[in-house]
Amino acid sequence: MFFAIEIPSLRRFALSALSAMAVMGGAAQASTLRVSVTDVEGKPLSQAVVMLHPKSGKVQVQPMAPVEVSQKDRRFRPQVTLITVGTPVVFSNFDTVKHHVYSFSRAKAFELKLYSGVPDEGVEFDKPGVAIVGCNIHDAMASWIVVADTPMHAQTGNAGVARIDGVDPGDYRMWVWHPGLPALTDGLSSLISVGTSDLGQTVQLTLQRNPVISAAP
Repeated sequence: MFFAIEIPSLRRFALSALSAMAVMGGAAQASTLRVSVTDVEGKPLSQAVVMLHPKSGKVQVQPMAPVEVSQKDRRFRPQVTLITVGTPVVFSNFDTVKHHVYSFSRAKAFELKLYSGVPDEGVEFDKPGVAIVGCNIHDAMASWIVVADTPMHAQTGNAGVARIDGVDPGDYRMWVWHPGLPALTDGLSSLISVGTSDLGQTVQLTLQRNPVISAAP
């Protein structure tokens, strides 16, 4: 009677332990991808976006909590915003003048007519792509909303490095974009293979315009 009770318990414990080890082993195989983005002179580029898509198949992505893009001193802040599909963006106006925020982009077309303060609702970006956002009153104002349809994405900081953790071994299409690229350029795409070790990549972009928009007078 003793063994009839204890052996199944030990067996269940052993199976649970094996399952946990298998999960840990799978997690240990995931790698970190670091992508250094520079201009043609080798200077690091901030505000660049890097995304990974599996060469075959697709990964699920979840919307993020609402993200704020503010208007202050007649500029959008931040200038480049990276979100996932389905994420709402709140365009808050903290200036003393009203703004007319709009976009005619394929990724999202919308219009917020003359207003100030914080809108009651955000604009939901429901398609992947890059939306260029402007102000119909102040032409010098510009912002870019980059909408990702993959959870494997990152944005470069001042050092020009984007880091993506938890990348499973396999073949991927890596997409790199920066607001300084020509307006009709859809970013730079290349194939990479990720193994069980961390991987570093360097991408050089040829910029044709200054992405830093000066504040309107």
